Amino acid sequence: MRLINLVFSLVLALGFTGCSNKDKEEHRCTTAAEDDASMQSYISANGITATKHASGLYYQIIEPGSGATPTASSTVKTNYTGKFTNNTSFDAGTVSFPLSNVIEGWQIGIPLIKQGGKIKLIIPPYLAYGCNDYRSIPGNSVLVFDVELLEVQ
Repeated sequence: MRLINLVFSLVLALGFTGCSNKDKEEHRCTTAAEDDASMQSYISANGITATKHASGLYYQIIEPGSGATPTASSTVKTNYTGKFTNNTSFDAGTVSFPLSNVIEGWQIGIPLIKQGGKIKLIIPPYLAYGCNDYRSIPGNSVLVFDVELLEVQ
């Protein structure tokens, strides 16, 4: 009987210390349908001609490039700008990195062009940072990147 009372007390205590509904709502992941609607709205509002990839990301090839095509095992050097769908920039720079070490949206999108190419990637949260905040990026953010592929190694 003591064991039953102890288990009941623990369950009751855990129930009172769990997330509030507000906490649960803040960390609720958007659905693929919600993400797609948000991306389509952004594309339409900004007059972008984009193609939907099977993964769910949208892309617009600005210049296809004519050099090497990156693979998952490539190291690439890019010049990029990252922004939210309200067109507020959150990051920009020129950087080299193994393609396998970045968000899945880049791993899918960057190989769509060759060295010297330029692409716009519109990436749903599930191919970026998901439903939780990551540094200055709020959870559930659709991310827009303008990328120039400078080098492929």
